[in-house]
Order: sequence, then C-alpha cells, then structure tokens
Amino acid sequence: YTILSKVHSDRNVYPSAGVLFVHVLEREYFKGEFPPYPKPGEISNDPITFNTNLMGYPDRPGWLRYIQRTPYSDGVLYGSPTVENVGKPTIIEITAYNRRTFETARHNLIINIMSAEVDFPLPYQAEFFIRNMNVEEMLASEVLGDFLGAVKNIWQPERLNAINITSALDRGGRVPLPINDMKEGVYVMVGADVPFSSCLREVENPQNQLRCSQEMEPVITCDKKFRTQFHIDWCKISLVDNTKQVSTFQEVIRGEGILPDGGEYKPPSDTLKSRDYYSDFLITLAVPSAIALVLFLILAYIMCCRREGVEKRNMQTPDIQLVHHSAIQKSTKELRDMSKNREIAWPLSTLPVFHPVTGEIVPPLHTDSYDNTSMPLMQTQQ
Repeated sequence: YTILSKVHSDRNVYPSAGVLFVHVLEREYFKGEFPPYPKPGEISNDPITFNTNLMGYPDRPGWLRYIQRTPYSDGVLYGSPTVENVGKPTIIEITAYNRRTFETARHNLIINIMSAEVDFPLPYQAEFFIRNMNVEEMLASEVLGDFLGAVKNIWQPERLNAINITSALDRGGRVPLPINDMKEGVYVMVGADVPFSSCLREVENPQNQLRCSQEMEPVITCDKKFRTQFHIDWCKISLVDNTKQVSTFQEVIRGEGILPDGGEYKPPSDTLKSRDYYSDFLITLAVPSAIALVLFLILAYIMCCRREGVEKRNMQTPDIQLVHHSAIQKSTKELRDMSKNREIAWPLSTLPVFHPVTGEIVPPLHTDSYDNTSMPLMQTQQ
C-alpha cells in the first residue's frame, strides 16, 4: 500500500488516504534539463536543489513534507494523506535549481488522493522510535520493507500499513553531534487490524516502566528481531487502541433560527431629565470633611488642653528625688562656670626649648599675672 514513484513531467500519482506516500525527486532525471559541461564526454555532477510548493501557495500542504540533505542527493516528498483531501487533486510545483549555471526547471506533480479500500484508520496503531536511522534512510523502499517485515513477524496481522514517518527533529529532538556517525532518529507509525501482540505489550509491564523511569533499557523478548538492523527505543513506543476510545462528540440540536418573543421594543425617551447633584456633593465632600474636622478638634484638645505640666509632675514626684535632681543640676552648673574661668598656663615641659626656625634657646615668657601656684614641673635649663 506504500506508493513509491519516480519523478516525471506532470506526473499523476494516486495515493490512498491514511497510507504513507513517498515520492522521490531524482537528480539524474533533472540533469537532462540543464546543458552539459563545456567539455564533451565529461560526466556532469552539478549541485541541484529542489523547491516544492502547492500551486498558488508558497508552501506545501500540511500533511506533505520534503527533505534533501545535500545538493548532491535526491529529494524526497513524503507524508500521509488525510480523508479530508479525498477526491481533491493536489498540484505540487517542483522547481529544480542548478547551483552551477543558476538555471531552473519546473514540473508539476498531480496528487489524486483516493479513499482506502479497507476501513480507515486501522484500529490498532503502534509508533516506534528508531535511533540509528535518519528519515531519508528510512524512506528507502528496501529499508522500510525490512522494518515492516520485522513488525509483521512479531505482530502477525492480516493487514499492516505504514501510516506515517516523522523525523525526531520535527518532534523537538536535538541535532546529534558528528561523532561516530550518530543519527537523529525517526518515528515510524504502523497500523494493523489485530490487537497488539504479547511482545508489544511487554513495554507496559511495571518492571519495564520502572526501568524506563530509571533511564535503563527494558527487557523485551522480541527485540532481537530488530536488533540486527534497527535499534528501537522501547521506552518511547506508543500503542494506540482506537476501539477503546470513547467518542466525546455531542450532537448539536439546532433550532428553528427564530429568537423567542421578548415583547414589544420600547426605545428610551428622547428627552433627558435634569439631575440634582447636591446630595452627591454632600456625600462625597461634606461628610468626609466633617469627620476630618471632628478628628482634628479631638486631637487638638488632647494635645493642648490635657497637658499635665511641670507642676503636676513635681507634685507626683517624691521630694527626695527632687532634692537629688536639684543638687545634680547645681553641681553641674558650678563645674561648668569654674571650667570657663580658669586660666592655667601650660606646663613648661610641653613648651619648645629651641626656636623652631633659628634654633636659638628661647626662655619661656611669663605674663605679669603669672600665678605661682601653676609652677611647672620642670624648670628651664640654662
């Protein structure tokens, strides 16, 4: 059911809805559209890139993807058509660019989506994540056939279809490092008409779920069927059983389209009555002002009319404390007065013996009011 086609001028293809569609854009075919090298007999290997878009639009339909790794590799259109597009021809414009001569060639691909011969979608769908493959490698017919054969061997269905293929980068994956030829990974969804096999159900065991939560590889008995060619991450496998999903669609009951009678319409009057705003003024300004004035008067009475004063303080203070306080104040005042009136000369030991400029011996000068009581501790040495 998977359609693999080669590119041709204005080619008509007939994919089925819900089945993987792959279309290869071969560089060898488009080489004939461009002139050869100047030297006769020389094999041309021009870099060629492709641009694909829906006719009349700048991009492709939502279900159709395109990939080309390098200008020296073929381009691939792939995707899974939907039921909504059945019966509607989709015209894809394919433009080939020769990066050496800057010439272009355009062809049209007419996709006529057909309805599936069997019930669509298949009720049992499984999505595998293959770590050692890129999307263009998985789209090759022989590689995809080998994978479907391995899945059919462990599932044993009557009908098995490849539904969709998605690169891990489109699912939010990161670009791998260029170490040991690492791959980006690819998701492959397949559908079958029989329930999942016991091997596929092993990923739902509590032991395997615990190992996956600890980032350990689960134990799957049928992993050896894939290990030789495909490295599957069993922790990322997704099993969908559409037969157990309950439909949440609710039937919409449509009425007659007539609104219920709400009575006769009465428009507002053309004349507006004047409104008195005096009461609103009293409520918004006068009342808060009055409350503020009352609070101000109460605070003024407390601060000005209820002062106790010094006399009342002295009456409530014991006499012994007043005496002590008075004595302390008198002693402090007396000491301050005495400190202002004393004129005591500095000790001679602190005065310079020699002139700071000439170096001569300078005796200390005493004023007439020199007090003998302030005799220095050291006399000037002659």
